[in-house]
Amino acid sequence: MEIVYVYTKKRNEFGRQCNFSDRSAELHVDILPDPSLAVNFIERDPCDVPIQCTQEMSEHEVNTERFESDTRGINHVEGGWPKDVNPHEMEQTIRFRKKVEKDENYISTVMQLGNNMEHCIKQNNAIDIYREYFEEEEVVEESEVQPSAKTINVFRDPNEVKRTASSLSWHPDGSRKLAVAYSSLEFQKVSKDMSLNSYIWDIENPNKPEMTLKPVSPLVCLEYNPKDCHILVGGSYNGQIAYWDTRKGSQPVEMSTIEHSHRDPVYRVIWLQSKTGTDTFSASTDGQVLWWDIRKMSEPTERLILDPNKKGNLDNALGAISLEFETTMPTKFMVGTEQGLVVSCNRKAKTPAEKIVCMYSGHHGPIYALQRNPFFPKNFLTVADWTARIWVSRETYGSWSPVRPSVFFTIKMDGTLDVWDFLFKQNDPTLSVKVCDEALNSLRVQDNGHFLACGSQLGTVTLLEISSGLCTLQKNEKALATAMFERETKREKILEARHREMRLKERSRSEQSKEEDTKEGDGEESPEELITRIEKDFYEIVEAELKKRDKGEEKKVRLILNSC
Repeated sequence: MEIVYVYTKKRNEFGRQCNFSDRSAELHVDILPDPSLAVNFIERDPCDVPIQCTQEMSEHEVNTERFESDTRGINHVEGGWPKDVNPHEMEQTIRFRKKVEKDENYISTVMQLGNNMEHCIKQNNAIDIYREYFEEEEVVEESEVQPSAKTINVFRDPNEVKRTASSLSWHPDGSRKLAVAYSSLEFQKVSKDMSLNSYIWDIENPNKPEMTLKPVSPLVCLEYNPKDCHILVGGSYNGQIAYWDTRKGSQPVEMSTIEHSHRDPVYRVIWLQSKTGTDTFSASTDGQVLWWDIRKMSEPTERLILDPNKKGNLDNALGAISLEFETTMPTKFMVGTEQGLVVSCNRKAKTPAEKIVCMYSGHHGPIYALQRNPFFPKNFLTVADWTARIWVSRETYGSWSPVRPSVFFTIKMDGTLDVWDFLFKQNDPTLSVKVCDEALNSLRVQDNGHFLACGSQLGTVTLLEISSGLCTLQKNEKALATAMFERETKREKILEARHREMRLKERSRSEQSKEEDTKEGDGEESPEELITRIEKDFYEIVEAELKKRDKGEEKKVRLILNSC
């Protein structure tokens, strides 16, 4: 039986039809032989050609360029409306909704989505969230975690000429962004090529800043508005105050005028607790504290001159380089000065002299950090002249932990971060971490206490993650810290009373000695008689010493003779 296979294919599936035609030959290239080129070749005789029955492979190495990622976001608003429908017009939107609801596809789509939604709801209701499913399991006690800190990211100044990261500020909504102010406070080293820009970084993208802030003068300090996360206020090197709205671009929205601004660099700016959320105040080494409303930056709303004599004389004012304001004490604030004094002030006082309440002296150098304990506002921390001190209201920088009342952080000029727990150790830090090789100038702890950022002299910002033991409130920690503060307060009072008694005794002794001197003053010797008496005593002492030596030599001679 003959089997025949027939294959059929449509003509249009063969592709384009080939058309052949007769054509005469054409010469396109003619390369003539060149005998002179034979000199460059060596004749091989015999010629052996080895052959391997394997696949030939080649290896190449390529050094690719660094990949820089760019983060972009979209602000979603109500949309999906046709161009001819204005979403703000109620009548147009209602008319369009009725039109869509009559469509058959709309009803079928809603029915399909309704089944999926019902399935998800039933899944959620399948578990009773109020029932204890694991009652019998033993609670595993957490083992004590050793204090530690690890580097998460490093944000470097993108400019060629590096500057100091002088101020850090966490984003108030989730702390996923970090605003960094860059400036060089050593004006002798400022070059023409040095950039004026400061940056906002996304903590998950260290390759490129998310946004650039472009001031007219380098920013020394920068602070997010806790009520509006899009607004930042900054203090410049030339003394001006400016604020930015990240929704409106990199340029400042408004700036203070030169004639009503500070005369020196603005080292600290803080937002005030107000209904409008637009009030702020700043401190500078020109000896002034100025209050501002960002809605009207032409001139400050209030002014305080830090004159220790309370006369308002700007020539005698103390230069301010740190500032502290606690929201639980809306009328009180503190200023750390270049002269090592902490000035406690009351904003609501009637006269400028009454605004300066008292001063704390104890440091011999500029106070670079000043911060109240978030759990015990009466206790505050100062860092100056290579020491960190805790005060009661009656290094280079430091900050309290926002979650543990007994923990604070300090940074040093050798690039080291120290973590202190005064309930555990008071003379030595609990943890020391070498962050970088250059000096550290700024420090800011995240609100949850889990992350902290350190800014260096060369503009490098290092993000560190703190171990759980240092950012978790320990058992009875508040009570222990309270007891310790009370004990130290009593000890200070006892020491003050003791010193007061010693000063009184010394004063009474000095008065008695003065009276005795006056009594003996009548029978005093003349200078000539005094000199002759002293010479006589001196020669008598020398003669007595010579006689002792002679007697000693005679004894030695007698002992030698007796031994012989």
